[in-house]
Amino acid sequence: MLDAHTANPGDVSWAEFEAIAPCEIHPRTPLAETVARCAGAQVVITNKAPMTREIIAALPALKYIGVIATGFNVVDTVAAKERGIVVTNVPGYGTPAVAQHVFALILELANHVGHAAASVRDGGWVRCPDFCYWDHPIIELQGRTLGIIGYGGIGSAVARIGAAFGMKILASKRSWKEKPPAGIEAASVEDILKHADVISLHCPLTDDTKHLINARSIELMKKDAFLINTGRGPLIDEQALADALNAGRIAGAGLDVLSVEPAKTDNPLLTAKNCLITPHVAWASREARTRLISACAANVRAFLARKPENVVNP
Repeated sequence: MLDAHTANPGDVSWAEFEAIAPCEIHPRTPLAETVARCAGAQVVITNKAPMTREIIAALPALKYIGVIATGFNVVDTVAAKERGIVVTNVPGYGTPAVAQHVFALILELANHVGHAAASVRDGGWVRCPDFCYWDHPIIELQGRTLGIIGYGGIGSAVARIGAAFGMKILASKRSWKEKPPAGIEAASVEDILKHADVISLHCPLTDDTKHLINARSIELMKKDAFLINTGRGPLIDEQALADALNAGRIAGAGLDVLSVEPAKTDNPLLTAKNCLITPHVAWASREARTRLISACAANVRAFLARKPENVVNP
């Protein structure tokens, strides 16, 4: 296991893996040390440690790469397939955690709880001549429109929470094989941009969706709209969003992902107005990480039983 720390900094057990075979678990692995650490291993588990064509070619014993995450772009799946190496991922483990984080961001933009608590701690309430005060508008979600771009597992979970708040739900999907569930209105991306008060991004990152949010699409949005991204950073043209926030073109953004991670000091969103950024932790509840580790171990067991599941390079 090349980079175990983010999935398990020590609060979850590795027992399911240790019951399968002897395990060599590394918290992190520098790229230059990957081949040496994997030498002789038939099974390699990675989260974000790259498995490039060159690394795969240098590991003749390798038969299986398990990605302990949903995204698998860190693996050269074509090179793996050429070698007959099975690559698997873990879809769906983080749905409740990510959906909850979406609303943590929305509620901070709407209610400013963190800001208000910090103001009280700094003495603002002690100095106030009235029994209460606020310095940002407090917004009710009930009756407002939530637009979901990418109505998959996480998008549908976000929709259910939005409905519980009394929001109207618009959702876009590449294709609707069935009618949308009751209370969900199918909409185009353009309609969502024009009509939603809160827009939440849950679509995959492809050539078509890269910079889906750009200067032109932002121009379609309401001036008081919020943008939420817990999907992939490159869905957003970050300079265009920073410019729009600083100009008051939209009201706020809540982001858990950026185009380059960890964030670089010159990212314009780090200093943009009314922009909340969390460090890619929407997936990271202990419960979600427990499911992730268990599902990844199940993938290994299925491979060893010659019935591989969640294969991404068939």
